[in-house]
Amino acid sequence: MNYFELYGFPLSFRVDQTALKKQFYALSRQYHPDFFTRSGAAEQAEVLEKAAMVNRAYKTFSTEDGTMQYLLELKGMIEPEEKFQLDPIFLGEVMEINEGLMELEMDPEMRALAARENETHKLLKIIYDEVEPVLANYQEGTTTEKELLQVKEYYYRKKYLKRILDKIASLRNIASRNSEE
Repeated sequence: MNYFELYGFPLSFRVDQTALKKQFYALSRQYHPDFFTRSGAAEQAEVLEKAAMVNRAYKTFSTEDGTMQYLLELKGMIEPEEKFQLDPIFLGEVMEINEGLMELEMDPEMRALAARENETHKLLKIIYDEVEPVLANYQEGTTTEKELLQVKEYYYRKKYLKRILDKIASLRNIASRNSEE
């Protein structure tokens, strides 16, 4: 049983967060180990595994990235710890942004930080706009492998860009601390 089946959701790159919470609470009550204390060891173990699966599914579905990764894994499009080869042009753009961030680290006031952040957000928007129709209109049996590959490419590109945004946030914190001193 996969997470979509467990929660009674159709396969989708987007999970309704209100329905997710509602179903999480219902399943948590249904498979709560305290209700099975008088059951046999085998049934207790099964319920405990279901309860753990309910929690893992909830955590997965709580983020768009987690849902995207899980569905791509279900479709056999990505493997855990896969070393996916991204487009060299995209990697060049990311390298430029990273080099700019390295230069910023040498500038105590980090004046160009906002510009690098804007560049990153623009790139993130461009790659999202390309794949958004596939994410929004996914249908089991209708969405093509080519479209799933687009989502896979987006997923890995987004991971790169999120690391850059995390680094920018870290640099902003450093700059803020330095200005307070």
